[in-house]
Amino acid sequence: MRLNVIKTYKLYVGGKFIRSESGYTIERHSKDGEFLGHACKGSRKDLRDAVKAARSAQAGWAGKTAYNRGQILYRIGEMLEARSEEFAELMHAESGASLEECLKEVETAVDRCVYYAGWTDKLDSVIGTVNPVAGPFFGFSVPEPTGVVGIVADPSTALIGMLSQVLPVISTGNTCVVLPADDYPLTASEFGEILSTSDVPGGVVNILGGVQEPLNPHLAKHMDVNAISLSNAAADTEDLYVSEGAENLKRIRSGEADWMQPDAHSLSEIQKFVETKSVWHPVEA
Repeated sequence: MRLNVIKTYKLYVGGKFIRSESGYTIERHSKDGEFLGHACKGSRKDLRDAVKAARSAQAGWAGKTAYNRGQILYRIGEMLEARSEEFAELMHAESGASLEECLKEVETAVDRCVYYAGWTDKLDSVIGTVNPVAGPFFGFSVPEPTGVVGIVADPSTALIGMLSQVLPVISTGNTCVVLPADDYPLTASEFGEILSTSDVPGGVVNILGGVQEPLNPHLAKHMDVNAISLSNAAADTEDLYVSEGAENLKRIRSGEADWMQPDAHSLSEIQKFVETKSVWHPVEA
């Protein structure tokens, strides 16, 4: 009789799959009670390491050409589509939703990758501008990445919510640290495998796991995190991030969203995580 090889779903930090520093894991079962595997439980030390990895990767990621970032986002979509049935089956087991619903969610996620990939090399033209000035100067306003963004994944979806928060953040050169939804750590870890085979540099997206609540205060207070993305979060969670994030003036993106809707993706989602840099240059005589 052959025994099944049970998978341990690891954290994805700095481009590597690691076990939690604490050594703790959480047993995950399907809605029918079937044992699915162990999910590593991220600790405060893991969070600090993830932020450090994100900060180290940010300058290099922002320094890539916008076209190259678009190629990489498109590659994420390619890899996700190649494993669409596998993802749908895992999401079906984790969430209890029908296989058809899960496959539709994966397909929507692939389309969203293509959408944001198409925006990367058009942002400067659409968001940026040449400002009229009264004098012998040129005045330019150009979008710049905010830096390191903490993402508290939408608790209502296994994949599309998290992906719809990550893509607009990294499209402009930001890096991120993701706290997956409590109910879907396995899907989040599998998404890390997509990233690891999609030419995404290590540290650009870091995915922890386990339970969000113990890590929320530490992500909210971390002084090297520049912005936070919340979606469909509980009121007390949003209040925590707003109050604790004020110390270093974190930009907070929050609110309710139905990420399965066709218009859930937009340029405005990208604009929430860019800064506008104004440059003056003298006109040569």
